Amino acid sequence: MNILRRLPTSRLLALCAAVVIIVAAGTAVAVAVTATAPKPPHKALPRAIHDALAAPSVKGVTATISFTNKLIDDSSVEGGNPLLKGATGRLWATNGHLRLELQSGSGGGDSQIVLNDRAWWVYDSASNTVYRGTLPAHHANGTKKHKAGGSGNGIPTVAEITKKINEAARTATLAGAIPSAVAGKAAYTVRVAPKHDGGLLGAAELAWDAVHGVPLRAAVYAQGSSTPVLELSATDVSFGNVPSSDFKVSPPSNAKVVKVSQPSGSQTATAKTHAKGAARRAKAANRVRGVRAVQAKVPFKLSAPAKLAGLPRQDVKLLDWGGHPAVLVTYGQNLGGIAVIERKPDAKQAQSTGKPNGGNGGSDRGRLKLPSLSINGATGTELATALGTVVQFDRGGVSYVVIGSVPPQAAEAAARGL
Repeated sequence: MNILRRLPTSRLLALCAAVVIIVAAGTAVAVAVTATAPKPPHKALPRAIHDALAAPSVKGVTATISFTNKLIDDSSVEGGNPLLKGATGRLWATNGHLRLELQSGSGGGDSQIVLNDRAWWVYDSASNTVYRGTLPAHHANGTKKHKAGGSGNGIPTVAEITKKINEAARTATLAGAIPSAVAGKAAYTVRVAPKHDGGLLGAAELAWDAVHGVPLRAAVYAQGSSTPVLELSATDVSFGNVPSSDFKVSPPSNAKVVKVSQPSGSQTATAKTHAKGAARRAKAANRVRGVRAVQAKVPFKLSAPAKLAGLPRQDVKLLDWGGHPAVLVTYGQNLGGIAVIERKPDAKQAQSTGKPNGGNGGSDRGRLKLPSLSINGATGTELATALGTVVQFDRGGVSYVVIGSVPPQAAEAAARGL
């Protein structure tokens, strides 16, 4: 699915990221709790996870889905981007085929994603544009099937899962597997919450079908909230054969077509070479730590006070930012900390400074409308969400990004403290 990440708009990037999540999980995540649904017997969490991984694969899935997004306030989004404002729709999935329809209730129209083992297309009704591409060749016949449950078949043993859970329990609280009724199916639910300072993150929950091991629900909660800020939900989930006719759909004939090319062999080789070079630079940069050592490597005045927004400085390290030196300064600990990235702005960024939302002229419907704010005389932008805040501003030839799972007031105070 790497090819999907090269789509040219933020909306399509978000949509394709959703597809990757769905494909990786095997189907849509979902929830529709009913009091009459059966509940499975109690199981220890390691055993429940192992049984889910070892469960026989399903032939297909059909579901009605609903995606809720309360991460960003509606007033901060123009248009009806389904991934930013939430959407409802339908999902059809089999081995090698997937179709996902999303309808936004905010006047932004519908979006549809269709793919098979050879090609894919994504339709965006807001711009009446269809993006088409092919998937990299794979060797489906070269994979071997293993008997479920045994060692060496790629499925971790109960003992191995137990070890990983114990390691995770050092920093997180895990509750589960809780016998549940989800989407009319017997299911197990696990809830994970930060054990120490988690910032604005409260917890995450995942539920899966007790028989098929298919994920049925995923949700993320903000600190102190009983309502998820992100949730994928579905009803009328059914497992079994999906008619091939359900995948025989086409975008409107008058839609604008944008072809997304798969990289050639030479392009892939060049990308690998660049990736190796970037890895070497990142490794070398990671050895440079401390205010004095880092300052000697960057062409700008480093700002790294001993305390920021009441949090003590933890680390100062050199970064490789696309071949150019940058700095990462961290304050506090765990998810409640704050990170500051400092670098020289690139030419394109410098030209767009002062223009709202990067100076795109409002051509991208569904884009974020980031509010501006003053940071000690410099104009910056702020993205405030239920799980964290990002503040960006340029000053004195240096670009600053302040990010943390903290309220806007804390992020703004940190920015003004630089």
